[in-house]
Amino acid sequence: MVRNMHILLFLLALFAGPARADAPCGIDQPCTIEDRGYFLRLPDGWDGQSELPVLLHFHGWGRQGDVVTGHDRIASATRKRGVLLVAPNGRNRTWSFWRPGSADTAFAEAVLADVAARYPIDRARIYVSGYSYGSAMAWRFACETDVPLAALLAIAGTLRQDEDCPSAPRSVRHVHGLDDTVMEFPMGAGGDQTRPVALWRQALDCGDVTPVGAWQARSFLTLTRLEWQDCTAGQVALDIHPGGHFIPHGWIARHLDELLGLPFSYP
Repeated sequence: MVRNMHILLFLLALFAGPARADAPCGIDQPCTIEDRGYFLRLPDGWDGQSELPVLLHFHGWGRQGDVVTGHDRIASATRKRGVLLVAPNGRNRTWSFWRPGSADTAFAEAVLADVAARYPIDRARIYVSGYSYGSAMAWRFACETDVPLAALLAIAGTLRQDEDCPSAPRSVRHVHGLDDTVMEFPMGAGGDQTRPVALWRQALDCGDVTPVGAWQARSFLTLTRLEWQDCTAGQVALDIHPGGHFIPHGWIARHLDELLGLPFSYP
């Protein structure tokens, strides 16, 4: 019932338009909602009227949203691409994602409803992202929210691949390091490196994989791209690198460029 109310408020806010665009909360001051809050960062040069794509990003374990809005591999990407960055605070600096029916899903829906009441939101371009535990939370949110999501941008954290997800974003993009010792690369049987996105390949009814090749944003890290381009209900992309547990330079930037139809640039 509570989640349904959050969805209703979100949809009403989208269609009614922003009511509090001059809200003082943002990078340094959290926007208060329920018994916690969230931080946000507007893109550079926003005209104050144009609809904003949104990146809802869940922070890693032990952090809060202000780390996200000040992060050069996250905020630098959104600021330069006209994207509103929204970073909710996890209760006790973590997220509840292990089981279905997460209270943090309802909280994140309430955050989006509050953001939509403050700013003009492009409801066709709502992206959800996260790093580490935050990535697993982004998976959980994408798995069970009723908010229409254009894309999931997940970094070094997943759910179990046998989860039953009643919903799925139109585009799934995941990155994971083969040497990750914090949230280990979910390798499949026989060394199957496509296993990290098996859940979404099934949910979106995907066919065969297409190896796209290697790419770099910085010379010291090469990522290998795999894509499933013939999915019935969307598309899936997996970037693999030889490193550990971190946000690769330029990864969010590249995927936002692809989603927004922009030429790739760094950052």
